[in-house]
Amino acid sequence: MSSSPDDFHSLSPGHFLIGRPLNALPAPALEDSKINPIQRHLRLEQIRQHFWRRWQLEYISELQQRTKWKTDKTKLNIGDLVLLKEKDAPPLCWRLGRVSRLFPGSDGVARVADINTARGCVRRPLVGLCPLPTSEASS
Repeated sequence: MSSSPDDFHSLSPGHFLIGRPLNALPAPALEDSKINPIQRHLRLEQIRQHFWRRWQLEYISELQQRTKWKTDKTKLNIGDLVLLKEKDAPPLCWRLGRVSRLFPGSDGVARVADINTARGCVRRPLVGLCPLPTSEASS
C-alpha cells in the first residue's frame, strides 16, 4: 500500500460509508446467507448490507414526520422534495421526487400525493414518503 498523501485525497465519503464510491452498483443481497469464515470479502459485504438495512429502517424513517405525535408544523407542501420509500430496495436506490399535487380527504387532511420523479409521475400515500430537510425547516 502506498503512503502517498494523494491516496487519501482520492477517497470519497462513500469509501468510508460503504467501502466503495456512492455511485457503484449495489452488491447482491447477502444478509441471510451463511458465510464461510474464509470468505472475508463476502462477510464484509454482509456487514455493510446489515448496516444499510438498519440505517434505512431506523434513520431514514425518522425523516418522515409523525404528525400524530408531533405538532403539525411540517405539513407536506407542493414543491417539497421527498424520497419514495421502497421496501425491497436499499436507501441509495430509493427514487427522489417532488410533490406536485396533494389529495385531501373529507377531513381536509392530505393522505395521498402525486410525486414527479425522473421516471414520471406516481401517486403514493404520504406514509410512504420521506420529506427531505430543507434550509427553511432548520431556521
